[in-house]
Amino acid sequence: QVQLVESGGGLVQAGGSLRLSCAASGRTFSTYAMGWFRQAPGKEREFVAAINWSGRHTYYTDSVKGRFTISRDNANYTVYLQMNSLKPEDTAVYYCAVKSSSTNYVPVNGYDYWGQGTQVTVSS
Repeated sequence: QVQLVESGGGLVQAGGSLRLSCAASGRTFSTYAMGWFRQAPGKEREFVAAINWSGRHTYYTDSVKGRFTISRDNANYTVYLQMNSLKPEDTAVYYCAVKSSSTNYVPVNGYDYWGQGTQVTVSS
């Protein structure tokens, strides 16, 4: 069992930045891949970014490439999502998730545990 707690969401103007954190419980954190997803009102949950267990490999959806950076600190059981140049269309609830396998990072149903989410609102 892995428990995840997201933080760092909030209200920001377009062009601004936020850093989301996801704190994980469990000593096996460093063996899991981690992902960030988001869900806007009336829309399905969608993949944003993922990072493999070592942090050497990262993956992004096209709409956030060059603006968002995913990273992890295995010593402190935390994964981060640095979000720069935010746009109103980035507004959503952001979730972190744990994935035990190292393939197919995009599908929602490929992840084993989820956090409760943190709201990000970008005003125009």
